[in-house]
Amino acid sequence: MITDRKQAEADLRRNYNVYLQLGLIVALLTFIGLVRINLYSDPPSPLPVEEQEEVVMEEVIQTKQIETPPPPPRPPVPVEVPNDEIIEDEILDLDTELDLGDMFELPPPPPPKDDEPEDDFFVVVEQMPQLRGGLGALQRKVSYPEMARRAGIEGRVTVQFIVNEQGRVENPRVIRGIGGGCDEEALKAVKSARFTPGMQRGRPVRVQYSLPIVFRLQN
Repeated sequence: MITDRKQAEADLRRNYNVYLQLGLIVALLTFIGLVRINLYSDPPSPLPVEEQEEVVMEEVIQTKQIETPPPPPRPPVPVEVPNDEIIEDEILDLDTELDLGDMFELPPPPPPKDDEPEDDFFVVVEQMPQLRGGLGALQRKVSYPEMARRAGIEGRVTVQFIVNEQGRVENPRVIRGIGGGCDEEALKAVKSARFTPGMQRGRPVRVQYSLPIVFRLQN
């Protein structure tokens, strides 16, 4: 038994280099096979690029058209009508005493004209309201609605409102919209805006103002 075990150990030492070389060859072939599989595999698909949206503010200067009154109608041309009727002279009775004091009493002066317009607000004033922080500050408050972005809706939403004496927004309403949630988003942004109030003759007044907000998608 001892002789057989010594013989096996001698065979193992003699064939050690052969076994080592076979192991290296198998490892090298395995590595080359893995490299070739990676080279011929499909390249990774590119990541999808989402559309970017852009909201643009435009400031509109309002103007008021002066209505020209129509020309007065031409007076009718008098036509002479023959009259053969004889009119007798009437004698006036002037014996009645007249109170000339009441006749020459002047009427009271008219009340001073008020600068306030009939609608309780101005359309054009000497100094129009100014948006505090500019259009950039308002643009940062507007988000592109997800529903409009997915549907590809873009365009201009015009919001009309009143800037009161404190520079706050009153009664905002959409006079031109595009839907898709853009109208509501524009109203929300305008309600939070603050203005320097409009001035007329050195005092703050209520001014009607319109602000267009443009929703535009970028590919």
